[in-house]
Amino acid sequence: MGVTGGVVVEDFYYPSVEDMEVEIVERKGLGHPDYICDGVSEAVSVALSSYYLENYGRILHHNVDKVLLVGGQSNPWFGGGVVLQPIRIIVSGRLTTEVQVESGSKIKPVPFGTIIVDATRRWIKENFRFLDPDVHVIVDYKVGRGSVDLKAIVEAETEVPLANDTSVGLSFAPLSVLERLVYEAERFLNSRHFKSRLPMVGEDVKVMGLRRGSKIVLTVASAMISSLILGPGEYMAVKEQVRENLLDLATRIAPNYEVEVHVNTADIREKNIFYLTVTGTSAEHGDDGATGRGNRVNGLITPYRPMSLEATAGKNPVSHVGKIYNVVAKDIAETTYSKLSEKGVKEVYVSLLSQIGKPINEPQMINIKIKMEKNAKLTNDIKAEAEAIAKEKLEKITEYTKKITKGELQLF
Repeated sequence: MGVTGGVVVEDFYYPSVEDMEVEIVERKGLGHPDYICDGVSEAVSVALSSYYLENYGRILHHNVDKVLLVGGQSNPWFGGGVVLQPIRIIVSGRLTTEVQVESGSKIKPVPFGTIIVDATRRWIKENFRFLDPDVHVIVDYKVGRGSVDLKAIVEAETEVPLANDTSVGLSFAPLSVLERLVYEAERFLNSRHFKSRLPMVGEDVKVMGLRRGSKIVLTVASAMISSLILGPGEYMAVKEQVRENLLDLATRIAPNYEVEVHVNTADIREKNIFYLTVTGTSAEHGDDGATGRGNRVNGLITPYRPMSLEATAGKNPVSHVGKIYNVVAKDIAETTYSKLSEKGVKEVYVSLLSQIGKPINEPQMINIKIKMEKNAKLTNDIKAEAEAIAKEKLEKITEYTKKITKGELQLF
């Protein structure tokens, strides 16, 4: 493997995020409209990849990372509710819609419309309890063929795929206490165990975390299922249970911090305003969404850290470096920290820069920034080990494609 621009391992000179006075972290959860768009984008990509592999032996060109969700309208009330206007999901992008078979000029069409609709509905069924994709959602698609040059790059007969873009992927490790708390708070509220105890809590959960010094404030927006809550008193009791459960979670993840939790702060009981939904998502009543506006590859939105603006969801898992390089950067950062933390490594930041048309295992630049503990020094040995880890991961880069298509890696 060659790296056209070299490997640079250097000190990270900025303050550690946990040494800053203020830190802000966000996670848009499972039922958030932006998360839905990410989920649908990736579900469609996986379905297309599976079809291409089964019928043609390889994943053909596609990028469906432009899903748009247009919110519907609903009328929830305590003990019931109705969806008045369905949610509309529009899958957009580029893909291979037909294939010329080797035996001649015969063109074989790809049933992409059926694949898109089926994958979208299946993802909704698998992730929601009260959102019926056959009743509450209209699925549409607006797709075109990829441009000839990009299509040729993706399908080039090379041992290692060629990058279809000049792009940067990046990630970091480890997560801060606040980052772990925000991530785990949403995952906890959307876990099967929690839903079995409090089924009236919907899937649309957004967690915003603020840390100032040693104090953490979590602001949680949690959609409630209107049919399962009979009145304001029960609603307020459910809110309190959510708050208490998150405080209990915080004692395990952030034991050295003072933690406050606020749930559904827009509620005004005196005016009968509550966060009620029929289906468990704010998408049912005017809240829109789009792919790439939510979580990064580590499952978080971290404005106090370096962040990629690339959407990982929906991009083809073969050659789209906007997807693959973010995944690989995360793995390099986590592995480097795991193996070298005993030598004083405190934080690791990894950036991978591609160059269109070049093999994806030969990035234009690998930049690893390492923050050392206060009394530790970034030695040449540590630099060499970090570089070796990065190169080892890149030598096996095609294995990430297999893991992505099997749904084994977190993307958002």
